[in-house]
Amino acid sequence: MKNTRRDFLKASVLASGSLFIPTFLKGFDVGTHRLGKEQGKVLVIIQMSGGNDGLNACVPYRNDIYYQSRPTLAVKDSDVLKLNDEIGFNPVMEPMKALFDDGLVSVINNVGYPDPNRSHFRSMDIWQTASGAKEYLSTGWLGRYLDLTCKDCNPYHALEMDDTLSLSMKGVESSGFAVGNLAQLKKTTGSPFLKTVAHHHDHAHEENVAYLYRTMASTISSADYLYEQAKTFSTKTVYPGNKLGKTLKQVAELIIAGTDTRVYYVNFDGFDTHARQRGMQDNLLKQYALAMKAFTDDLRTHNLIDDTLVMTFSEFGRRVKQNASGGTDHGTANNMYLVGGGLKNPGVFNSGPNLLDLDNGDLKYEIDFRRVYATILKNWLGVKDGGVLGRKFELLDVV
Repeated sequence: MKNTRRDFLKASVLASGSLFIPTFLKGFDVGTHRLGKEQGKVLVIIQMSGGNDGLNACVPYRNDIYYQSRPTLAVKDSDVLKLNDEIGFNPVMEPMKALFDDGLVSVINNVGYPDPNRSHFRSMDIWQTASGAKEYLSTGWLGRYLDLTCKDCNPYHALEMDDTLSLSMKGVESSGFAVGNLAQLKKTTGSPFLKTVAHHHDHAHEENVAYLYRTMASTISSADYLYEQAKTFSTKTVYPGNKLGKTLKQVAELIIAGTDTRVYYVNFDGFDTHARQRGMQDNLLKQYALAMKAFTDDLRTHNLIDDTLVMTFSEFGRRVKQNASGGTDHGTANNMYLVGGGLKNPGVFNSGPNLLDLDNGDLKYEIDFRRVYATILKNWLGVKDGGVLGRKFELLDVV
């Protein structure tokens, strides 16, 4: 009964932080674990929310079906930044092309899963939990990674750069730590009242109440630590002024400062382009490319690019044919980007989409996204991928 009550409290209003502070309360108790040299690799995940149109990001510029299907939406072949003799980046992604040319990018095409779901919410749940299409899980793949490896980790071992924690970062016993504004976090947790309450021990005999007091105390401690880390280093690299640029600037500063965080999670939204797609998506892709170039340059300057891997994904791609509103509707398979200095096979990892073999107008997936997760878990984070994903997936020769 006690365990049930404690699990309830973990998911309650108090444990989520909305009673005292925003929803950034950690999901596991503070420990003394610090990253050593053998554990120094960092994973940064960028989630393109809304369904990025992969066909207009990595353009099959020699494919007539692409141009026939998108008479006004297609990117001109003469404008494409060619990656090989089959596909190339949208011209607004020129900064990413520079990284590609430097051997720091791997493009993985046709990534998806069996029986794809076209609902934003359900497909995102599938990606965040690493479940099957007909399987419903209450924990995320990164949360289970924390459950497996973080019995003594600091709360900020996995940090989501937002005010709310996504399902991907929620485990059973361990969860990530979410914070959108470090200064605001410090200000809120610095309240004398909150600190007094957090260190009140009269109820220490009651397990569940004691757990909540420990949670508040470790949240305050984590806020203090992250705030001080943020002041340790201020980059001279110029980042774009958009939200993604500002977020990656903060991530870079924390990494360079030696913060004990191994996983950073960043949400980049706005990709649900049902109408007037070219202007909207081009603007988002440009923001992404500029921010990634600044972030990567920053890490290269400080000799940290070989120990940092950025994985970018979206919950699904878009349909091959444009719609009547100058946009595209929800599709299936898509491309993923891996960026970093530790890539085994930088470049275009596999063939582009086969537009002659579609599934009711949608791309067929070739690579299960969980193979990418499994590869990163085992070869980058150094954990048992099967223990996190619930089964073994064939690894990819990418990292």
